[in-house]
Order: sequence, then structure tokens, then C-alpha cells
Amino acid sequence: MNGLHYAYTESYKYIFKNNRLFMKNVLIISFLLVLYSSSYAQSSFEIKFGEEKELGSMISESNKKGEPVKWINVNTLKSTWSVEGNILYDSGQPTGVIRSEKQYENFILHVEWKHMDPGGNSGVFVWSNGSTVEEGNPYPNGIEVQILDPEWINIHKINGKPQTKAFISGEMWGVNGVTTVPDNPRGERSKGLEYRVKGHGIWNTYDVVCVDGIIKLAINGKFVNGISQSSQKKGYLCLESEGGKIYFRNLKIIKLPPGVTSAEQTAPVLH
Repeated sequence: MNGLHYAYTESYKYIFKNNRLFMKNVLIISFLLVLYSSSYAQSSFEIKFGEEKELGSMISESNKKGEPVKWINVNTLKSTWSVEGNILYDSGQPTGVIRSEKQYENFILHVEWKHMDPGGNSGVFVWSNGSTVEEGNPYPNGIEVQILDPEWINIHKINGKPQTKAFISGEMWGVNGVTTVPDNPRGERSKGLEYRVKGHGIWNTYDVVCVDGIIKLAINGKFVNGISQSSQKKGYLCLESEGGKIYFRNLKIIKLPPGVTSAEQTAPVLH
């Protein structure tokens, strides 16, 4: 009996000990699943901001309201973005982008923006693949149209000297494998010919004309920059979050007739 009692007691201790370990592991796994689900819920969201119209309806002066533009999160958080009326608020945290639900080929983009912080940084990606290209890189491919507050060049001095004003003139360049030919070369980038960007807290206007691999940028009512021969000329639009608060408003996309674009010049379709 003593031997049986001892065996029973030891067996009970073993089962109880391992059950505790098992339950502990279950609780840890459950907690991680909750965190994962929460993170996934934050990352899989859509917002509506802006308006899309066909060129024909604009020419005919139709009163028909355009379609809302849907934006899908790529690698930010739901708390990064909020919409009130025709204004999109971007907190700048974390670094990343949202992308348009649709791809666009030939179009005119009108968007107004203002940085709220000195030296604020952001951008619009045109003809983008709408997804990150490699681990550790928060940006998609495409052509970036730079949106930078004028104080950036003073805040990020090199050897005590402000950086070149080219950064704040709506620079454009191919990102993550997309190539272009710059109108006004600064290396692989194209710099604006005039510095027309207003400082933080003041609204600026970009009109971006995108046709057959050519992009022309007007800043506050004047064309100052461009690129041509983009290796990718159909894809998604992306809006960027990059550290500082920025507001966007009155975003409009006017769709133009398509051109001759091959599959190789088109970003992969995302579902």
C-alpha cells in the first residue's frame, strides 16, 4: 500500500505540475493571439477621402458627384489617420503609407496640404505597387513627389550648413527600383526650378499631371518640375506618414483616357 500510495502521489504531482505548465503555455499563447488579432485589426482598415471623376464629366460641367476615393492601409495604424469633412489628418506615426483601392494610369491629381510641424516630411507616391518591397523598408515603389516643410533643410544641417533648397521644391524620383528621366537633374532626382512651398501651418497646392510615364508638378499655381520615361506608369497612389503631423484636403483625381501601357509597366494588382 505504501508503494502504491507513493506512486499515486508522485503521479498526481507530475500531472498537476505539467497541467500548470500546460495552462501557463495556453495563457501565453492566448495572450499573443489577442495581441496579433489586435494588431491585425488595426492594420486592416479602409478610409474614404477625396473624390474621383472622369474627364468627360468635368468637361460637360456635369453636376454629378464623383466617386469617393477609398484608401487601404499598408503599414500604419488606424490611429495614424482621421477624416473630418474634406480634411485628412495624418499624425505621422508610425512611418508608412496608405494606398488607393484602385490603380491609376493617366490622371490629374489635385491635393492641398500643410505641415503642422517645422521640418515636416511627407510625400505622394505615384504609379506605385502599393506595398512594401523588403523587410525594414517602410516604403513602396513608384515615383515619390516630395512634400517637405521649408525648415527641414535648416533642421537637418550638414557641417553647420543648411541642405540644398532642392529638397523643398517638390523633388521627384523613382523609388525602390522604378526608374525615371529627370527634367531638372540632381543626380537621379528632379528638382523644382522655383521654391514655391509655403511654411508649416499654411496650405499648399499640388497639381500633379500623370500621362504615359510623364509627370508634371505645379506648386501653388505654377509648373516647376517634371520627370519622364517612368519604367512603371500604372499603379496605386500612396499617401505617406513620415514622423510629423500633416493635413491633406480637397483631394481630387481626374481620370484621363488610357495610353499604351504594357503589363511590364503596370504594378501588380493587389486584392
